[in-house]
Amino acid sequence: MNTIITLTVNPAVDKSTTVAAIKANSKLRCSDPVFEAGGGGINVSRVLAELGGKSLCMYMAGGPTGKHLKDLIDAQHIRQDIIPIEGWTRENLAVTDTSAHQQYRFGMPGPKVNELEWKKTLEHLHDTLQEGDVLVASGSLCPGMPVDFFGQVAKIALKKGVKFILDTSGEALRAAVKVGVYLLKPNLGELSSLCGVTSISFKELERYAKQFVVDNPCEVIVISLGAKGALMVTKDTLEYIAAPIVHQKSTIGAGDSMVAGIVYRLVHGRSLLEMVQYGVACGTAATMTEGTQLCKKKDVNGLFKWIRKNTGESEGKIINTNSDSFNTSE
Repeated sequence: MNTIITLTVNPAVDKSTTVAAIKANSKLRCSDPVFEAGGGGINVSRVLAELGGKSLCMYMAGGPTGKHLKDLIDAQHIRQDIIPIEGWTRENLAVTDTSAHQQYRFGMPGPKVNELEWKKTLEHLHDTLQEGDVLVASGSLCPGMPVDFFGQVAKIALKKGVKFILDTSGEALRAAVKVGVYLLKPNLGELSSLCGVTSISFKELERYAKQFVVDNPCEVIVISLGAKGALMVTKDTLEYIAAPIVHQKSTIGAGDSMVAGIVYRLVHGRSLLEMVQYGVACGTAATMTEGTQLCKKKDVNGLFKWIRKNTGESEGKIINTNSDSFNTSE
C-alpha cells in the first residue's frame, strides 16, 4: 500500500474548556482544559489512526509547545517527521458556554517562519516523497511564508508522481491550483474566491464547479456543504452526497475528518463516490464529539452504512445517535 504523508506547516496545540457563562469583564471559572494535537494535516493523521490507517505526520514545530505537540502525537502512536523551527508552536483555544450552548474558538496566527526554515521543509519533502505516495497538505501558512508555498509543494508532487490533496484557503489555495493538484476540498466561500465571484448560490453551484474542473489542472473537487454534505465533481461526473442530520456538539476538525476519510478510501482503491461518501461520514461523525475531539470509528461506520443506503434520500431525516444502527426517523 502506498504511503500517506500529511504536511502541516502551522500546527497547534488545541486547548478546549467550558464555562458556565461568558461575561465581559468578569473572572470566568473554567473546567479542566483538554489538550489535543491540532492543525489540518495532523488532524488528518489522527483520524487515519482512529480508522485503522497509517501515515507519516510531517510538520514544523518549535519551543515548549512544539515539545508538547510531539508528546500528544506520540501518545496516539502516529509516526512523526518534525522539521524544527525557532518560533514556538501556537496554542489555540476553544471555550464552550454551557448555559448558552455556544462555542467560541480563538485561533492564533502561529510563529514567524524564516526563509531557511520553509525551504528546508520543501527540501525534506522532496527527499521523502516517492512515486505512488499520497500527500495531504492541510491548514494555514505561518507568518513569513510565501503565498505560493503550497504551489511549490504541488510542483514537487507532480515531479515525484504523487497524488496531492490540498485543503487550505485564500492566496495559498489559488497559487497551488495554478500548478495542479489531484483533489481539492473547498467550501462554498473558498470556491467563490477561486472562481472570482463574491458568492455562489446553490442554484449556481453545479455550473461553477463543472467549469472550474474544466479550466484548472484538478482531477477531483469535493465542495464541502457543511451539514448538507458535499458535492463531488470531475470532468465526467457530478454527485451530491447528503449528510444525515445529527446532534452536533462541535464542528472543530470536521473538514479535516472528511479529508481523512476520503484519503483512507483512496489508498484502499475504492471508487470516487465511495471515497466521498466515507469522507462525509467522517466529517459528520466529527460534529458528534465534544470540543477538539475528532470522529470516532464506531460513529463513522454507522453513518457510512446509512449514507450508502440513503444517498439522495437523506434530506429531512434525523439520525438516532443513540442507536448502533443509526435508524432514521422522519
